[in-house]
Amino acid sequence: MTTQAADAAGSDKLDSGVLKVAGVVVLGAIMSILDITVVSVALPTFQRDFNATYATVAWTMTAYTLALATVIPITGWAADRFGTKRLYLLSLTLFVGGSVLCSVAWDIGPLIVFRALQGLGGGMLMPLGMTIMTRAAGPDRVGRVMAVLGVPMLLGPIGGPILGGWLIEAAGWHWIFLINLPIGVIAFVLSLRILPKDKPQPSESFDFLGMLLLSPGLALFLYGVSSVPGEGTVAAGKVLIPALIGLALLVSFVLHALRKEHALIDLGLFKNRNLTISTTTLSLFTVAFMGAMLLLPSYFLQVRGETTLHAGLLIAPQGLGAMLTMPMAGRLTDRIGPGKLVLPGIVLIALGMSAFTQVTADSSYVLLLGALFVSGLGMGMTMMPIMSAALASLTHQQVARGSTMMNIIQQTAGSIGTAVMSVILTNQVLNSPEATAYSAVTQGQVPASQVAPAVLDQGQSSLADAFGHTYTIAVVLLALCLIPAFFLPRKRIEKAPDATDEALPVAVGMH
Repeated sequence: MTTQAADAAGSDKLDSGVLKVAGVVVLGAIMSILDITVVSVALPTFQRDFNATYATVAWTMTAYTLALATVIPITGWAADRFGTKRLYLLSLTLFVGGSVLCSVAWDIGPLIVFRALQGLGGGMLMPLGMTIMTRAAGPDRVGRVMAVLGVPMLLGPIGGPILGGWLIEAAGWHWIFLINLPIGVIAFVLSLRILPKDKPQPSESFDFLGMLLLSPGLALFLYGVSSVPGEGTVAAGKVLIPALIGLALLVSFVLHALRKEHALIDLGLFKNRNLTISTTTLSLFTVAFMGAMLLLPSYFLQVRGETTLHAGLLIAPQGLGAMLTMPMAGRLTDRIGPGKLVLPGIVLIALGMSAFTQVTADSSYVLLLGALFVSGLGMGMTMMPIMSAALASLTHQQVARGSTMMNIIQQTAGSIGTAVMSVILTNQVLNSPEATAYSAVTQGQVPASQVAPAVLDQGQSSLADAFGHTYTIAVVLLALCLIPAFFLPRKRIEKAPDATDEALPVAVGMH
């Protein structure tokens, strides 16, 4: 072990080598996560410029998600086989190349295809980044590096709508993709120089059968789930058929993986109690929180009539609150365990969201922004400590597979959460003729002059009520997260016996 690595091993602080690696990984993660939120803002523009329906342009989001689901499962094996640095550079190349192609799309069809290509690269960036950073810092400092990796997760929801709204208004929708080119080039050059040289481990043979079951299974299941809001019901053929086929493939994969010694995803990791409890908590939390995040900009846009840029700015207090607590939570997780942070964090998020269960058409912005800030404080104490709890007790060899599995679970739960909240909100709106009429006006489908002012006023109030009822469901789901979170470790997590300091030397040196 080098002197620098030895010093790192004996210190709780993140040394300069780890921080350089973290900076490179965060740059790539910011680019990937920002892209998701930026594109969500551009959907109305795509509708107008390509003369397409909302259901059609929504596939620019769905295609990206499906590509992510397809490529994430093979990331752990590929990282072991070819090395994380090489795979990370390939991911950046695919993502930036897809971004450039998206910027020159001449119709909605090619744009959807190019978004899928972009998703193939974006799907590998986050699990690879988690693997690189966890190996670089070693098991004793997982909480701190997870806090660093949480930065893009905060900047995405804050900066995405703001950046997207500004770019579309100032330069056109093409630039929400072109902006990735300079960032991607910088990230590629820095990755080439800073990330440690690859030391691929002798890898077991590739689980082709597992891939043929898991990747299409995830893609079909998420396709069905993603189709629920557009169909308005779970019983539609477009929802049920792909979702059931996907579910059957996923069940088949589980049965296959339990019998195979070196499966694509190592389900044996669930023998680790911390990982099992953490993934259960993360699943429930992601369903509730990601679904609720979807509603925030929609309320400000549809009920309050704010511009896209203003809606993005109004959501910012949540990210600011998280920025205050996340660094502290990262330090404390490594010392006192995640349980003592996650439980109060979930309570704070639920308290903040409770204000939105009572939301009206003229609720005080001071109250709402304060509630978002409180919710953000809880957010900073929750997601990264949960992920730290899952990864801290894994061995050096298990980290790539563990981070891949966590990303699959998070992606699937997020898709389910957004679909569930979308359906609940849509049904609430459809149950109110006034809210339906008001929504049609705010979305430009019907001129305001054709609707009586009294109906518009009543419709605005009914639409606000629909958001309030939907937020009530989100708060209940968050409260359920307290059950598995109660079993998270409340003391420092001991690293696995063979998770030695061999992980540390990769943090140092320029290559």
